[in-house]
Amino acid sequence: MYITCLDVEGVLVPEIWVAFAEASGIPELKKTTREEPDYDKLMKWRLDILKEHGLGLKEIQKTIETIDPLPGAKEFLDELRTFSQVILISDTFTEFAAPLMKKLGWPTLFCNSLEVAENGEITGHKMRVQQSKLTTVKALQSIGFETIASGDSYNDLGMIRASKAGFLFRSTDKIKAENPDIPAYETYGELLDAIKKAMKD
Repeated sequence: MYITCLDVEGVLVPEIWVAFAEASGIPELKKTTREEPDYDKLMKWRLDILKEHGLGLKEIQKTIETIDPLPGAKEFLDELRTFSQVILISDTFTEFAAPLMKKLGWPTLFCNSLEVAENGEITGHKMRVQQSKLTTVKALQSIGFETIASGDSYNDLGMIRASKAGFLFRSTDKIKAENPDIPAYETYGELLDAIKKAMKD
């Protein structure tokens, strides 16, 4: 039995923090896990910037409502789900994800949660488990599943390398150059073909 595990931002939907950086006019918020491998460090940095500018959950959610999945993402996911179980594993938060999951047809999503004060200030974040993507893939394997994984960032490498087959998708030149042994694809058609082939091998 196979389960395909996919990253969300950069693979199926645009990067939420990049969209919010553009909407808020704060370019520093464009930094993502493509540039900063340490997620806790990245989130602390983001929350400090939000506090400095007096921005909270409501403002970010307003931006998220305007974000659409990447072109072809829903069709790709619909096709993939006809021949594989699929779990989206993301370092995003339940408080961010719902509008995007609705537009993708409510796929299964494992993600994290935010700590939010009564005034809407985001005061912290709570990871579901440490190294959530790798930990989830290993847990699925422990109950009899083979996993296939794909993502675009540093925090996806663990689950990609731990899976029977793993692929980079629309990643950065730097990540691709540092991981030349991981097949890298740019289109949903290529990724679908690679997943189908991995399930037959």
